[in-house]
Amino acid sequence: MATATARLSYARITPRKARIIANLIRNKDVTAAINSLRFLHKAGAPMFFKLLVSAVANAEDKGDVDVDQLFVSKVMVDQGPKLKRWRPRAQGRATRVEKKTSHIVLEISQKVVN
Repeated sequence: MATATARLSYARITPRKARIIANLIRNKDVTAAINSLRFLHKAGAPMFFKLLVSAVANAEDKGDVDVDQLFVSKVMVDQGPKLKRWRPRAQGRATRVEKKTSHIVLEISQKVVN
């Protein structure tokens, strides 16, 4: 079974929001996943679209792969480092704002045809 992966590190999207998109495309055919990402109204959808297209290109580069038989076998979203910023508040105080990042790993595999 041929597999290909694509990885996006330090993506400026929170892991919680990215996991919603990851759950939508997991275990789908590549063409169905690309079509659903193309018309999805989420901020992280273009990131996942580019990542999926990159994984398909990696699979084609390996060779011996039928693109019509590919499906999204694994999507993992892990938390990356937080960017720590400060926001002014009342009476001279400040509160911390954590801008979270994500590490996204997408793996596609070829269906086993019996």
